Amino acid sequence: MKASGLQGVERDVRAVIIGGSAGATAVVREILGLLTPAFPVPIAIVQHLHAEDDGLMVENLGRATRMPVVEVQDKMPALPGRVHVAPADYHMLVERGGAFALSVDEPVMWCRPSIDVFFHSAALVWGAGLLAIVLSGANEDGAAGLLSVKSRGGQALVQDPATAQFPKMPAAAMALAGLDGGMSPAQIAVLLERLERRGRRGKNA
Repeated sequence: MKASGLQGVERDVRAVIIGGSAGATAVVREILGLLTPAFPVPIAIVQHLHAEDDGLMVENLGRATRMPVVEVQDKMPALPGRVHVAPADYHMLVERGGAFALSVDEPVMWCRPSIDVFFHSAALVWGAGLLAIVLSGANEDGAAGLLSVKSRGGQALVQDPATAQFPKMPAAAMALAGLDGGMSPAQIAVLLERLERRGRRGKNA
């Protein structure tokens, strides 16, 4: 991605949301491995999971980061310095005020949780304060959601399809949202690490 993609982190960010499917878990682990509980805003992740995941995704990510990683429950508040993971077989949404909600509505693109469902609701609540990222995956879930984020003034990023184990998801999101290019996992990690450093400076000011 152009250098301007890294400069976008200087804008105010209220939440970071990440969507991915096949091939995304290793990327999320790489990103979270550089971050700490000092991260200044909530991180929320929708990963396509087997219906019987039973918290394994949370355990997996928790071993990669010093940040607390939690499986979202209905009405749980979105808190800074915490990684919130959508539970298997539920759609995750954000309510006005910043709490999460869970739904058993029909799957979208055969997926529940759906990235599109979550990104749409997060865009309505966090608007221009949202940083949304679409990672590796084998279907087009997340493309329409990322367009919603961008249309409401949020920052829309995708993993460079050339670096993705399954490029279909980031490629579809990049095309629909009209993005010029993607970012490598390392670039995404650096961007979020920069956001954390900026947050620490703000607290010490």
